[in-house]
Parts: sequence; C-alpha cells; structure tokens
Amino acid sequence: MNQMQKSTYKTTENNTDVVLLSPTGSGKTLAFLLPVLRNLKKGASGIQALILVPARELALQIEQVFKSMGTDFKVSVCYGGHDKKIEVNNLIEAPAVLIGTPGRVVYHLRNNNFDPKTIQTLVLDEFDKALELGFHEDMEFITGSLKSLSQRILTSATAMDEIPSFTGLKDEKIINFLKLNEVKPDIQLRKVMTIPEEKLDTLFNLICKIGNKRTLIFCNHREAVDRISELLREKGIARETFHGGMEQDERERALLKFRNDSARILITTDLASRGLDVPEVESIVHYQLPPKEDAFIHRNGRTARMNAKGFAYLIMTEDENFPFIKSNTPEESVAGFNKVPERTPFQTIYISAGKKDKVNKVDIVGYLIKKGELQKEDIGIIEVKDTTSYVAVARNKTVAVLKKLSNEKLKGKKVKMEIAY
Repeated sequence: MNQMQKSTYKTTENNTDVVLLSPTGSGKTLAFLLPVLRNLKKGASGIQALILVPARELALQIEQVFKSMGTDFKVSVCYGGHDKKIEVNNLIEAPAVLIGTPGRVVYHLRNNNFDPKTIQTLVLDEFDKALELGFHEDMEFITGSLKSLSQRILTSATAMDEIPSFTGLKDEKIINFLKLNEVKPDIQLRKVMTIPEEKLDTLFNLICKIGNKRTLIFCNHREAVDRISELLREKGIARETFHGGMEQDERERALLKFRNDSARILITTDLASRGLDVPEVESIVHYQLPPKEDAFIHRNGRTARMNAKGFAYLIMTEDENFPFIKSNTPEESVAGFNKVPERTPFQTIYISAGKKDKVNKVDIVGYLIKKGELQKEDIGIIEVKDTTSYVAVARNKTVAVLKKLSNEKLKGKKVKMEIAY
C-alpha cells in the first residue's frame, strides 16, 4: 500500500465519512475497496456496499480489482448497455457489493430489483466527473433511497468548491494528496508545431517517430476521433477508437485490445482521460488541445503513472494560444519520420462462450494448448465476459490455431471463434 492508501484505510476506521482527493493513477480504487471489504460481514443478506461510478468501463475495472482481492464475497456490476435480464438475475441472490452507473442503479431501484435498506457503505467514485456528466439527479435519488448508511466515501481527482448536500456527509475528513510531490508524475511536455492543412500529416509523422509504444491520441469531439481514425487507417496505421457514441460492446472490445497488446494506439475523446485502467501508456498526443486546463491535466494523467515517466505531445499551430501551456515548452521535430510502426505482437480472438456457459480462463488456456497446440508464451491476456470471451494470441499463430480449432469443442460445446476486428 502507498501512503495515500494507508491514510485512507486509517481515516475510514470507525465508519468515518471521507473525501479522498488524489490524482488519477495513484491507486484510489484499492484505497476505497479495502475499507469496503473491512465493513463487509460474512453471512449477512442483501447488498452491503454500493459503489457508484460515472462510466461503464470504470465499473468493470473496479469489479476486476475486487475479484483479484480473492475474497469470498459476491460482487455484481450494472451499467447502461449491459443486458438487464442478466443484471436482474444477478440481483436475485444479492451480492455483497454492487458497482454501477447512476442511471442503471436508479432503474433497478425503481423496479424494486434490490432492497436499499441493507446497504451500509456508499462509495461515490470519480464524484466530480459524475457531476460533470450530469448525474446529479440520479445520484440524489439513489442517496435519498439509502436509509441505513453508516459510511460514505467520496473520491475525486480534483478539489471541489462545494459538495452537494445530497451526499449526506457528516463530520467528514478530507484526505488531500493532490499536491504531494510523491505522486507528482514525471511528464515531459513537447510542442509539435504545424499548420492547419498539414495537421494530419504531422500526426502521422509523430506516430512514426514514437514508434511501437502504447499511445493515447486525444480529440475534443467524437466526430474528430472517427475522421482521424479512418485517415490513419488509410495510411496503414493500426489503431482502435473509443468514444461515447460507440456501442458498449465496441467500446469494451477497443479497450481490451489496447490492454492486451493487440493495439498500441487508441484515439479517443476525454472519455478515456479518467478512471480507466490502461497500463503503461508511454505517450499522450493532444491532436486537439482541450479548452480547459483541468481536462489537459487529466489527459496527461494517463501517462507517467505510479512513478513511471511519460511524454505528452501537443500538436499546435502558431496562432493557437492556451494560457496553461508555457511559452518555453520545448519543441519536437517530426520531419522525415514516415516508417509505419510494426504490428503488435498479439491479436485478439473472439470466442462465443463465457461465464454463463461455465467457461473460465483455465478452460480457455487448456483448450488453446491441448487442442490448438499453442505454447504458454503464445497466449496473452484473457478476458471472460457473460456470454463471450476474448484472448490475445501471438499474431503469427492466430490463423493456424483458428484452423486447428474449427472442428473442436470447448467443454463439450461447439463454439464460434474468429479474429476480433
């Protein structure tokens, strides 16, 4: 545990309400999950802890962290875009911990799919972001339904002038790690100067110079993400896209391919600037700079996480002026770089079976090794969803393994397998 996590664990003793202020990437998820776990009682019925988050991907990430803690407590997630029937079935035998987005939690409350009276711990994660996205009314309805709360934990990556009264905080303690040097990231800013009509070519040259490193490219609007993605595809650049206009399964697939090394470039809006667990991002590219400094800081927070170093490249024209960009920021020349980065070592394979089919990671590994004749090192990250699974396989082995498994069964069942595009 780092100092922030230790402080949070100590301060939350005796059910003290807490507001935790700490930068993105500093380990807030574990900081609040440990007190949540301490509060859980074995044998108790009903949901004991509710964790509200502003984004679906953040809900899934927290679920993964909780499961990795190896407890005996059941955890469930609910979010927009997820199958409501699956969620209702998961709530019949109530989990100890429920993680969800405000809108979907309100849906289950209004339909009496769980009893709010048993909930004693409430976590509002990335609370400032949730307010920014317009979840005020939903969160007010939810907190108003929780009559048995004994502890509230709010987390935020920015300090707030005022915390809404609906949170119900009482004698709260504020833990502020926003300005401590030990969590200050080591980010080197570089200006990449261009002219408007050559901006895309400049981005292409910059990508070629960065090479085969995990990179996030930020745009201000989803239309720009799609347009730039298509233009880079035409130039032979492998990339994934991520924004709020995409279907939920498309968003999840893009993120898992970025995580499992099937893709090392992700073009996105500010939706990916906070909360998502995207490890070891070495470079941030601001194709379009945001109008506000807060958004700029959060974008840069995706790199140089947990004591690592990172680069943030600002593609700018001479007439652009942002008060939060220092005039003496070093310039980076990208002229002459035009070699397209090599393909990533892995490729993602889709399997039409998941948790509901009693399939787990061990089953998939055995299937790929015994019947697909792969070696352990040919298999990367495996993610098992409700009805589907995705596995990273060495790129030079994917075609052969799909051919070998075309007539084989997984746990006695014929499954569909294909490369996930």
